[in-house]
Parts: sequence; structure tokens; C-alpha cells
Amino acid sequence: MTNDQRWQLVLNRDPRADGKFVLAVRTTGIYCRPSCPARKPLRQNVTFYRTADEAEAAGFRACLRCRPRDAGSPTEPIRQLARYIETHLDRPLTLAELSAQAHLSPYHLQRMFKRAMGVSPRQYAAACRLNRVKRELKTNSTVTGAVYEAGYQSGSRLYEQNRLGMTPGDYRRGGAGMEIRYTIVKSPLGRMIVAATGRGICFVGFGDSHEFLRAELAKDYPSAALKRDTTGFSQWVTAIVDNLQGRQPRLDLPLDVQGTAFQQQVWEALRAIPYGHTRTYGEIAQLLGKPHAARAVGRACATNLASIVIPCHRAVGAGGNLTGYRWGVERKGKLLAGERTHAAP
Repeated sequence: MTNDQRWQLVLNRDPRADGKFVLAVRTTGIYCRPSCPARKPLRQNVTFYRTADEAEAAGFRACLRCRPRDAGSPTEPIRQLARYIETHLDRPLTLAELSAQAHLSPYHLQRMFKRAMGVSPRQYAAACRLNRVKRELKTNSTVTGAVYEAGYQSGSRLYEQNRLGMTPGDYRRGGAGMEIRYTIVKSPLGRMIVAATGRGICFVGFGDSHEFLRAELAKDYPSAALKRDTTGFSQWVTAIVDNLQGRQPRLDLPLDVQGTAFQQQVWEALRAIPYGHTRTYGEIAQLLGKPHAARAVGRACATNLASIVIPCHRAVGAGGNLTGYRWGVERKGKLLAGERTHAAP
């Protein structure tokens, strides 16, 4: 299909073209499905992309009126499949079984599930099991019983797959015995603390003093042993500082953060926002297929402990308002201004 043919389909608002391509408008920074009922832009301002992912990678935002991400993507069957996963955690679920349940090929199932839910089927099942084992560890009389009640086939499977950052026994005791290493360095936003477990970064924060930052870390990990380490993960710290200075727009660092399935969906959506751009809480909720969950998206941003690596500062209120940020709205404004300055044109 040529671009002239695509443009004709747009002029005709042909719904049969939805899902085959999207049009992005340079003057507004928004992309739409071909049948969008909004006023048509000038042809010279339009760029065509094969998928919504390509348009977003180029820095465009989804139209809230026509919801181009939903085009050709039946989300209700995917949500039904998510409920199927939630009720069958007692055994491993193969992709072949899920494909048969959804009447989709494995390839299309993976693609549609991640588009609708924000994570892959395997990640979704792992998050559900992890949430269940956390509940069980607080009520079950034995760790072994909690592990099996949550759907893990053995304790070793939990150790291999979970994101607790500690053993089930340690988690049950509030993290007692867990060691977290941290360092505090200077950054463009003041003093910055970066903390990590053996699995990855678990905390990033900003403040005016060493004492304040260590207290904030202890607030979130009250029973863990906190150990200062100035060299053990210096490459990660350098990458974050470079990001703040515009030298490394994309961060792909290992993380060890706890979260529900929904929180992880929100965090994945935040990491997908291009450097130098923002999304409103409502837009993120729309992208996750939960248009009425804007407040829940805001709460998920507030529970993010790995600032910058998970860029919750790119989530803003309606109209672009700089709503709450744990490390101060002023810092949030500086972060976004700096990213806009260093972002590629």
C-alpha cells in the first residue's frame, strides 16, 4: 500500500484500515487510527507508521478519542484469558494451552496479551503467583505450605522466579537478614542515593543530606541490613548520572522491585515513554485498557522506589500539571526540562 492510498483511506475514514497502519501528526504530536472522527490534518503534516509501537517509538502519543492501540485488538478475550491464568496458578501454564484457550496463534497471543495487559502471559502468571505467596507467607503456618499454596511446584522455583529480593522466610519476618548496599553521590538534582540487592537496583532517591536519604531508604526497608558501598555497582550509578545529564537517554539496568501485576504494568508503561516526553495518568490508564484507572496509575507511580530507572516523573496530571513527586515537584520540573533540552529533535 502506498502512502497516497493510505491517505485516501484516511480521507474516507475507512474502518477497514484500522489496525493496518496509523497516521501521526507532527504539529500535535498525536497519532490516530485511519477512521478517527477528529478533524483531518494537512497532508504535509502527516507521517504513516505500520504500528502504534513504531509511532510511539518516534515520540507520538495515542489519540484519546479514537484509541488507536485498541484497533484490531479485541481486549475482552485477553482479559478473559488473564482471569483464566489467575484461576489456574496451581500448575504451569504452557503457551500452547493459553493459545488454544484464546483461539489465537502463540505469536498473536503474546503480542495481543502484552498490548492489552502490559506484560507477557508468563510475566502476568509470575506476578500473580508472587502476590499470592506474599499473602500466604503472612497467614500460613509454614513457608513450605505457603509456597505450594501459591502455585509453585517447589521452593526452588520460587527462588528462581520471584522478585522478592529475599527468601520467603526473610520476607515473612519483614526482610530480616536481607542486605541492601547503597551509595550516595552528587547529581544535577542534589544528593542522590542508589541502593541495590544482589539482583538489581531497588531504590533511587534525591535529597539534601546523607542522613535524610539513608532514613528514606530505611523507611522502605525497615528490617534490612543497610551497608554503604561506593564501588560495588558504580557502573549503574554512572549510567543514572549520565541519564540525568542527557548523555544516556535510555536506561536498561537490572531492577529488583516488588509490585502487583497492575503496578508492574504501569511501570512497564512508564519505561516505554520516550525520553523528553510525558503521558498523563489518564493516557497511561487508556493504554493499559483501564480508562477509569487514572488514580490507580497515580498510586502505582507513587509506590515506585526506583526513580529515574522507572521514570515516574514522566507521568503528569491532566493538562500537563506537575502533580505530586516523592522527591519534590521542583525536581520533577527540572527533570522534565532537562530531558526536553537533551532529547533528540
